Amino acid sequence: MNNLSRRSFLRNSGTAGVGASAFTILRPELVRGAGKERLKAGLIGCGGRGTQAVIDLMTGSQNVELVAMGDIFEDKLEKSLARLRDVEKNPKLKDRIKVDQEHHFVGFDAYKKVLASDIDVVLLATPPGYRPMHFEAAIDAKKNVFCEKPFGTDPVGVRRFMAAAKKSEELKLTVVSGAQRRFARDYQETVKKIHDGAIGNVVAAYANWIGGPVVFQKERDPKWGDMTWEHRQWYSFVWICGDQVVEQHLHNIDVCNWVMGTHPVKVVASGGAVWRPRNEIYGNIYDHLTADFVYANGEHMSSHCRQYPKGCYQDVSELAIGTKGRSNCHDMGSGTKQDVRKGFHDPLENPYVREHMALVASIRGDGPYINHAMTVAESTMTCIMAREAAYSGLEITWDMIMNSKLDLMPKTFGYDEKMTVPPLPVPGEYKFI
Repeated sequence: MNNLSRRSFLRNSGTAGVGASAFTILRPELVRGAGKERLKAGLIGCGGRGTQAVIDLMTGSQNVELVAMGDIFEDKLEKSLARLRDVEKNPKLKDRIKVDQEHHFVGFDAYKKVLASDIDVVLLATPPGYRPMHFEAAIDAKKNVFCEKPFGTDPVGVRRFMAAAKKSEELKLTVVSGAQRRFARDYQETVKKIHDGAIGNVVAAYANWIGGPVVFQKERDPKWGDMTWEHRQWYSFVWICGDQVVEQHLHNIDVCNWVMGTHPVKVVASGGAVWRPRNEIYGNIYDHLTADFVYANGEHMSSHCRQYPKGCYQDVSELAIGTKGRSNCHDMGSGTKQDVRKGFHDPLENPYVREHMALVASIRGDGPYINHAMTVAESTMTCIMAREAAYSGLEITWDMIMNSKLDLMPKTFGYDEKMTVPPLPVPGEYKFI
């Protein structure tokens, strides 16, 4: 059964644009057409990541225009729109930002209004707690999707996402994730060579994300209600960010799952908060977490994520150990290397752009059909499994996390909604449900 699972995983998570023979080239039913006709895009979540996603989308394709935007904060939307319309900074976007005043949507229901607009593809870039809700609505509206990672922050939400993922596959909708390493040429070619036996049988993997902290606001505006504050400072609260292992470390864990061809079956983990002060700016997430994952065939993945104060050691990497050698998962590819001072020599080699090139090609039928919804949902659940193991002090299995009743999302939404911040999880006291 594990071999069948691996074949299924590899079939559904193949590399887009390079070595993508696992996909059938087809034209999704809902494509607007071919030729020079432009796809119409909508953006939900107008922060820095969403704004950059629009720039990357339009850098990769001239046949796309932005026609609708939505966010819960008007200032976020207007700042994003001003940046996109800045001709000096983004000359290639000229005449393709066509968001009229009637398609500026603000509020907790803004996502519904964007999806009700005349769009072909939607970019989901809100904080990840909302991802299951927004993705489900996008698929129900029969939209193609670019979906930022992770795909949820709790097991109930990710299972909701998985149900919508199955529906997206049935509808032949394109779903591209923000796990951009899957679209980096050097990762694509290297992982294919690993699957073809370049380093023998993979027996172990290592995943690291050790870097600086993510803090958006230095202080709270006294006019902000609890829910407004937690959205402005979303990376500090588990319900909306998922903790570092979910929101950030997913990139590395997803690569290891990609290499292994499946998800782990169990994990033990530990973590805590050492340097993060216990005040409302820093919320209730850990600043370090280590995990030992085990796959069905007995292979282990060692995972380490940490947010040190600025100026400390950093390491963002993956490593696969095989019976005939080892690989950092991108050392056997031919992709253009990044110049850390100037970015990528060729913008079209930037994986953040390549993922959008693949998105458009899949929608139009000009390239391989891509749907990474289920694959990256499994990686998201892998990360949540590690978090819950560290919080509880228990060994957590895949079956346990897939049956967990943990639902972190608020039941009501409003700018002044009262929010109680749970205490920092303590193993032995925290209850896995």
